[in-house]
This record gives sequence, C-alpha cells and structure tokens, in this order.
Amino acid sequence: MKYTCYIVSSLLLATTYFKATAQTDKAGQAQSVKLVPSEKDKRVDVFIGGKPFTSYIYPDVLKKPVLYPVRSSTGTIITRGWPMDPRPGERIDHPHHVGIWFNYGDVNGYDFWNNSNDVRGHAGPFGTIRHQKVNKIVNGKEKGELYITADWLTDKNNALLKENTRFVFSGNNTTRVIDRITTLTALKESVLFKDNKEGLLAIRIARELEHPSDKPEKFTDAQGNVTDVPVLNNEGVTGHYLSSEGKEGDSVWGTRAGWVVLSGRIKEEPVSVMIIDHQKNPGFPSYWHARGYGLFAINSLGQNAMSNGKDSLNMRLAPGQSVTFRYRIIIKSGGHLSKSQATEESKAFSNK
Repeated sequence: MKYTCYIVSSLLLATTYFKATAQTDKAGQAQSVKLVPSEKDKRVDVFIGGKPFTSYIYPDVLKKPVLYPVRSSTGTIITRGWPMDPRPGERIDHPHHVGIWFNYGDVNGYDFWNNSNDVRGHAGPFGTIRHQKVNKIVNGKEKGELYITADWLTDKNNALLKENTRFVFSGNNTTRVIDRITTLTALKESVLFKDNKEGLLAIRIARELEHPSDKPEKFTDAQGNVTDVPVLNNEGVTGHYLSSEGKEGDSVWGTRAGWVVLSGRIKEEPVSVMIIDHQKNPGFPSYWHARGYGLFAINSLGQNAMSNGKDSLNMRLAPGQSVTFRYRIIIKSGGHLSKSQATEESKAFSNK
C-alpha cells in the first residue's frame, strides 16, 4: 500500500505549524484549539496548545475517513502506525484498523468494517465511506469543532446513508478529549444494521498499550473468516482494560458497560485511553469489542454475538429516518484514570 508520500507531507505540515505557534499552558487550564484544513491533501490538522494532536484524513487509499495519528498531550503517539506509517515491533494484522474510525460490519448486507486496499479472506460485498465536504470549522480558546458530511456507499457507488458528524476537540496540559456526534440518515431505501459484532467506534492502539500475551490467538470475523494473531515480544507491552462494571483485562470483551479505560505505559509515560458511551445511544449500555491485541471498540448495535444469543438488536431506518450516536474519547498523560475518576468523567459527558 502506497502511504509514504502522504505521511511525509503530513509530518512536514504538522512540524511547520508547531514551530510557528507553540505555546504553554498551566496544568488544568484549557488550551486553545486550531484546525487547519487542506483540501488538496485531503485532511484537517488539529492543534491543541500549539501542538499537533491529530488529523482528520480522507485519502483515497482508505475506505473511510479516520483520525490519525492520535497523540497524548506530550506528543506521544497512542495509535498503531501500520499500515500508514509502520513502526518496529508492531503487529501487521487487520489492515482496516487505522487510527480512530466509525463504521459497521453489516449495513444492508454490505461490510463497511473489513474493507481496505489489502482485503484478504473477506467475502464482501464491501461498503465504503467517502468524505464529501467540510461544512464548518470553529477554532477557540477552549475547544475546536469540525463539521463534516460523508456518504456510506455500496460497491455500486449507491449511497445508503448520509453521515453528518461533529467533532469537538479540547484539552489541557495533561489531557486530550474528542467528542464525536454522528447522525446517520437513510436515503432512498430502508437501511438495516443487522446485528454484527464488528463495529462501531474503534481505536487501534499502539503496541505498548496492548495486553501482554504469551500464546497465539485466532480471531474470527462475522463471516467466519479467521485472522491469526501471533505471539510477539512482550517487552514494554503494558495495557490493561477496566470497565464501569468492574470487568478487567480480556474479560471486558463481549460485556456491557457505560465506559472502558485502557491504561498502560509508553516508554516512561503513563497513559490512559477512555471511551465513554452516552445514555442516549441505541443499545446503551453498549457491548464492547475490546481485544487484547490492540483493537479497542465500542459496539452499540452488535449484541447477539457478544451475548451468545441472549440479546439481539437489528436496527432499521426507514427512508429519511435518522439515528444519532454520541461518544467521548479521553487521553490522559502522566497518570492513569482511576475508577472513581472515570465514573465522574462519564457523568459529566452524560449530562451534555
């Protein structure tokens, strides 16, 4: 996959802006947020306190828009580099796992989750999410906002869904926050989100935040295709999940929770990554598609596979009907989020 030129141009853009606008803030004080769009490069770069945080990117090489890479407040990258920008020692499974993304495994029979330029072993048919336009950018002293529109397309290029998403970015000296509010509207035909374990909001995290593993794994997708995940050197691998229901480690997968925190260290930096469900979301509290090998996902619509058939949710939208999903991602540096802190963060988001 040809990503090299794209990555080099993005790094140059981020470096240039950082040198021109770097600033410091007191711990806890909200930092200014600036978004810099480049339609030519198919990206919007996000800076908090003058430092590169993430970029909303939509190159043709990807089958959906993503936030990539994603950094802590110190500049440490917390997302996997491969396949966009490979780093030594990383896993090279699941090429469709890039940065932070939002899609689903079965929409009117189309697989939006597994689609990539390197599809192997997946039958399809595949759907593609194509960015259409940036509707509005708001820069501010305490937050920045990005409003975008995208189309969910079939393999025949027919639009099933219109997506309108609002991103809200904020942060201080130790924390970065992303709110994603996404509204999906069915277009000319009824749209069925068939109960599927592969969805909905996901992060592919850096190797250091994976769970240490001493045995190979085999993971099967919703169509029965198997991906082998081998044992790698666990040196520096420190991740550990904790859910609002007290589940820990690999036990979080396939359980309901209002929030999940993944904590670990990247080199000497303690880092926590938290995803919060919102009480207004369909299927709340969500099931979690959180894997020890680095996939950290919340699936509001997939219940059957997660519950061994005890629950089921097949959501259908009539033409013109909409549904909205609200999620918050928190990235804390310099310390780990405790259960009590995570609970307070969840309450604050639910009140929005």
